[in-house]
Amino acid sequence: MNPREEILRRIDRVMPPRPAGEIAAAYDRIDRGYLRRHHAADVLDLFAERVADYRATVLRVPAPGVAGTVAERLAARPGAYGVPGDLPPEWLSASDASFVRDPSVPALDGLAGAVTGCAAAIAETGTIVLDHGAGQGPRALSLVPDYHLIVVRIEQVAPDVPEALERLDPRRPLTFVSGPSATSDIELSRVEGVHGPRTLEVLLVG
Repeated sequence: MNPREEILRRIDRVMPPRPAGEIAAAYDRIDRGYLRRHHAADVLDLFAERVADYRATVLRVPAPGVAGTVAERLAARPGAYGVPGDLPPEWLSASDASFVRDPSVPALDGLAGAVTGCAAAIAETGTIVLDHGAGQGPRALSLVPDYHLIVVRIEQVAPDVPEALERLDPRRPLTFVSGPSATSDIELSRVEGVHGPRTLEVLLVG
């Protein structure tokens, strides 16, 4: 028996598992009469405004301009960039930067940054969600490098939290990004880059 199984065994002794049917019935009884959408108009403007509130840079880019904008942003930070192996190649086609596809964890510290896509975005909170599926890479790629450039397509932006959550698979590893990493835990002094990238830039495409 491994440690996980032992912990679950102890929990079961105190709280015996409930039958699946009983759990499903209890779930169905939850009142979901809450307001599902607070925002209907200017959703993209709201998203850009909320992301900027977190001290991130937001750039509105037409689809044909993605490669040029990526090249411009990366040129300001010389070095190698980590990218998922299945990142759309056209996003990087105009850049002279060096790219490391699917970098190993030990290699992440030596990168100038990372370029990824995302799974969804939430206008109300200015949050970008990665489920580490296609074009996003493993979680470490979005947390270790000091700079993160995320490409968000306009159709990925949901107005509010409930709609965004419905687009996501709860069984996947979800990373919620609300601005650059920052903490004020020590004497209320803001420190950036502790738990993730110090600098976040977002390309809102479409």
